[in-house]
Amino acid sequence: MSESLLDGTRVLDLSQYLPGPSATQMLADMGADVIKVEPPGGDPLLGMSPLTGGVEGEPFYKAVNAGKSVLRIDLKSDQGRKGFEELLSRADVMLESYRPGVMDRLGFTRDVLNSVNPRLIHCALTGYGQQGPKSDEGGHDINYIALTGGLAVSGVAKSPIAGWPPAADFTGALNAVNAILAAMIRCQRTGKGAYIDLAMADNFMAWQAWGMTGQVLGEPMTRNGNLLNGGAACYGVYPTADGRFVTLGALEPKFWANFCRAVGREDWIARQGETLPQTALIKEVKALLSAHNLDHWERLLDGADCCYQAVLDYDEAAAHPQVQLRQQVRKHDDHCQVMWPAHVDGKAPEDRRPYVEIDLSKSLNKWQ
Repeated sequence: MSESLLDGTRVLDLSQYLPGPSATQMLADMGADVIKVEPPGGDPLLGMSPLTGGVEGEPFYKAVNAGKSVLRIDLKSDQGRKGFEELLSRADVMLESYRPGVMDRLGFTRDVLNSVNPRLIHCALTGYGQQGPKSDEGGHDINYIALTGGLAVSGVAKSPIAGWPPAADFTGALNAVNAILAAMIRCQRTGKGAYIDLAMADNFMAWQAWGMTGQVLGEPMTRNGNLLNGGAACYGVYPTADGRFVTLGALEPKFWANFCRAVGREDWIARQGETLPQTALIKEVKALLSAHNLDHWERLLDGADCCYQAVLDYDEAAAHPQVQLRQQVRKHDDHCQVMWPAHVDGKAPEDRRPYVEIDLSKSLNKWQ
């Protein structure tokens, strides 16, 4: 079961908002014992909805902090630092998302951390990394994507469009988990801890390999002009007559042929390789798909093996038989849990318990 993969692993989480808490929730889903250390006023996410900008953020906080213990202490006080140092000595992993230099000012330099716990895996998850001209700047998901070039080739022809979900934040979380797990394996082999400097901008830059390769080859990407971002008729988003949308991902010739036959346009089969952007062919496909309601295309194409999928809203997605079978979305009265996606030994992840608030003495007793 996924809950037993990291049994006995102790994780201190000093992060806030989305990226760091998402990473440590994944570790908790794998069985790690996570203590989230927050200032006395709590994580700022508690007072901010990431959807509306309103002041009610607790449902979203619950969505990324379930399964953890929450300890609120003042790391600027002598008592708080002393208690935290004791927890550090017993931890396997510490993840923090402070700007560079904050840990030093709190008294926890790299030398101090190594002295307290030489086996500690310390992951610093920041926007721009520990060095560089932007390292001290604040930033959020949209800024990191903009820096990497990814935003420039996203959206419609006239303008980039900010996407959802916040992909740079989530890639940062995923790569933090990857790096932590790799460091844990090395620690088991050598007894050596690790210091992981991970920047969310770097994480999203790592996704730009194909776009950067195009630049090197003199084949730069353009918005709506390339194979995978709206320039090909076989791969795109199309409206239907009732205001809904469908996606087509028929990259391989066999899938494109299946689509063309299903909609009665076998004359399109030979046109898949037309020069990009395929403005004329896209216009023809759009005209056909927009002539009927979504239900018509669901009946005709769902099962035609042409890489077709209707664009679903969140309620429809949660109710879809495929999602239901995989048991990934668990709705509660005041929040929703979207589960870690791995099924281990044939079993879906178990429900996460709600986060629990504990004090310092309970934290220390917990980690004897």
